[in-house]
Formats: sequence, structure tokens, C-alpha cells
Amino acid sequence: MVNWPYMSNKSKKMAVFATLQQQGSEISLSEILQLLGAGYSERSVRRWLAEMVSMGLVIAKGKKRSTCYQAITAISEKQISFNDKKALNYINQPLFERSPVTYNAKWLDTYLPNKTAYLTKELKLQLHHAGDQNKNRLPAGTYARQIYNRLLIDLSYNSSRLEGNTYSLLDTERLILEGAEVPGKLDEEKIMILNHKEAIAYLVNNAQKIQSNFNTICTLHYLLADGLVPTQYAGKVRDYGMRISGSTYIPWENPEKLNKQLEKISQKAALIKDPFEQSFFLLVHISYLQAFSDVNKRTSRLSANIPLIKNNMVPLSFNDISKSDYQSAMIAIYELNDVHMLVELYAHSYQRTCQLYAVTLEVINYDEVRVRYRQIRRKIISYIITHELFHEKLEQYIHNQVKKFIDPEDQPAFVQDVKEDLHEINPERIAGLGITVSQLKEWLNKYKK
Repeated sequence: MVNWPYMSNKSKKMAVFATLQQQGSEISLSEILQLLGAGYSERSVRRWLAEMVSMGLVIAKGKKRSTCYQAITAISEKQISFNDKKALNYINQPLFERSPVTYNAKWLDTYLPNKTAYLTKELKLQLHHAGDQNKNRLPAGTYARQIYNRLLIDLSYNSSRLEGNTYSLLDTERLILEGAEVPGKLDEEKIMILNHKEAIAYLVNNAQKIQSNFNTICTLHYLLADGLVPTQYAGKVRDYGMRISGSTYIPWENPEKLNKQLEKISQKAALIKDPFEQSFFLLVHISYLQAFSDVNKRTSRLSANIPLIKNNMVPLSFNDISKSDYQSAMIAIYELNDVHMLVELYAHSYQRTCQLYAVTLEVINYDEVRVRYRQIRRKIISYIITHELFHEKLEQYIHNQVKKFIDPEDQPAFVQDVKEDLHEINPERIAGLGITVSQLKEWLNKYKK
């Protein structure tokens, strides 16, 4: 596949919208540009904002240079008022007043796939209604690919944030899409985010064949832990004891028992038919077992997305969850085997994520330049492939055609659209181009050389 070194217009447009979502109040164009940093033209950002306003996704107040903008769906990290007061009251006691506990193997043993359920039928129906993107029975992972950049950024950011990472959402976006580091930040924070990027890419790229099994869980741990734990413990069960900060829970120490229990967790998970129940089961039990030397909760959060991505559900990005709420919910699991608090967080965050991604798709699917110049763009791509243009000749041909047929203010966006299409082209995407599959394959093979 052709590898063009640029940040696409769709990615930039999403970055503009994400920047607005992060703000608690209205913000001016100059402030937006300052937050975005280099690489964003004022004209393009102004045009994208106008599109978002016309779509009802953004509110504009004021006129001309005094105009300020605010996203309809802002991101927040409000604390939840948990319904499960009994568990909350218990874990809010001082540590010395709570009894020490160890791993309870019977809790897993009593869980019977498709008979026992942590999520109620009513809640599962709500989650299916909000998250089912597979109404047309598309191949596994199709929806995740549609929102791929947003998923990379949101899940990497939120999962890292819950571990105390101080990168902002915009910092995370720049690191993932542009490789831009933040001065003064710890290397460990950068590695944590980039490891998430690798693990999410693994999930999406293998969506059609990936399974909720022991090997997948260990692979996710390896990708997430690489460079953050000693090499011998990345992707492998630990062989020493550990303690949980802020909890009286004492996990198992025996590596043989940990291996067998992780295998049992993955086997039970694979039998669960409902994708949300399976997702929640993995989130709970991988965290609870603490089979690895570190990075257990991160592994559980990525594993929880396996059944969602496979079934073309909206992935879970852990939006709108505060770190303190998440810690409280996990302590309730460690010390009480009580999932109610985590169920509340899971449901709240998932439904919120569905709303945010529905808006994201609206933002990236509205491309006025792409629609206006569709025929010209297709003719250019067809000519490039049938006349076997590469490198300098390819660039020169695009440049000449753009100068002839495209309005000056639309030229940068049009060039980006052409290069995106060349980057993504495959036999399934040549309808209307007037080329054959063999012509495409020949062009791709020669370009790679």
C-alpha cells in the first residue's frame, strides 16, 4: 500500500472538532489555531467550522473576527453519583479498617457463560441499541476502521489518563498522528501512549480473526508493556508477589496458578455470546487476577474491546470516567467482588462514546471539496494508474491538473483527497475509475519497488 507522509484533511478536521469538545466554554478562531499548533491554515479551519455549524454540531456566537465557537457535545470527566452506596461506603473507609483479602477463585468458578450475567437484559438492550453498527452485516472491524484515528487517539488518551498520564487529548493526538513529543514530559508517558497505539492497531487489523483467548491477551499485554516492564515480563505471567496500592487485596503469587486461571478466564469469555457481557467479563476478570507484573488494567481495557470490534459495535474508549471513580470501582471488585460500580461506569461511558463517535462520523463524512470535484478526482486517479505514473511524474501530473481545474482555495484539500484515495485504493474501490483489477495490481507492485 502507498504510504503518504501527511496528516489527512479528515484527521485535521477531527482534531478541530476534538479541540472544541475539550473546551468547557466557547472559544475564538485564534484560540483554536493556537491550540492546534502548526500545520493548520486559518482558511481551512474557518471553512471546517462553518461546515460544523451548518450541520448543527457547533454553535457560533458573534460576528466576523469576534465569532466564538462551542461544540454541542463537549467531553467531561464528571464524577458519577453511584447507586451502589453500600460498596462505596465500604471502600471509603480507611485502609486499616478494611479486611485483607486474597484472590477468590470461586467467584470465577460460579460464573456460567450465557447463564450468569453481570449486565442486566435491559442494559444490554440499551447498549446494543446505542452501539450496533453492523446493521448491514459488514466484515468484522469495518466500523472501527471508519473511526480509526479517533479511536487511536481517544482510547490511548483515556486509558493512559486513568493510569495518571499527564498528556492532554491534543498532546496525544499530535504524538500519535505526527510523532510530536511534548517537552518536559516523561519518556514513560510517551511510551505508554505509543504502546496503546500499537495495541489498538493490532486489534483493528486482526478484527476478522482475533479471538478472546490466552494468546491474544498476552499479545495485548506485550504490546502495551513493551519498554515499561522488564523484557522477561512483557506478555508473560509474573513469577513474584505484588500488592495493589490503596487496597487490602493481595493477588496470587504462584505463576502456575496464574497461568491456569488466565487460561480459564479466556476460555469462559470465548463462550459468552453477548458482546457486551463478554467485554465486561474480560474487563473485570483480567484486572482482578493481576496476572502480569504491571499494565493489567490497561490490558483489560483493550481486551474488553475485542468482542465489540469483532461485532462492529462502537468500541469503548472510556470517555467521561474520572480516575477516582474508576479506582473506586476497581477496589470494589478487588475487595468485595462487587461489579455494580463498574457496571455504572461502563454503561455511562459507552453510551457517551456512542454519541461522540456518531458526531465524529458526521464531521469526517462531510467533505464539500470531495463531492464537488468527484469526477475530476476520479479521472486523475484513473490516469495515474493506467499510465503508470510514480514519484516525481505522479506529483507533477497532480500539480498540473489541479492548476487547470481546481479553484485556488480548494487546491490543498483536493490534493489531500487524491492522495488519500491513492493511499487507500484496493480492488474493492475501483468502481467508476475505468480500470481493471490487474491494472491496479500492476501499478501497486511497481510502485512498491
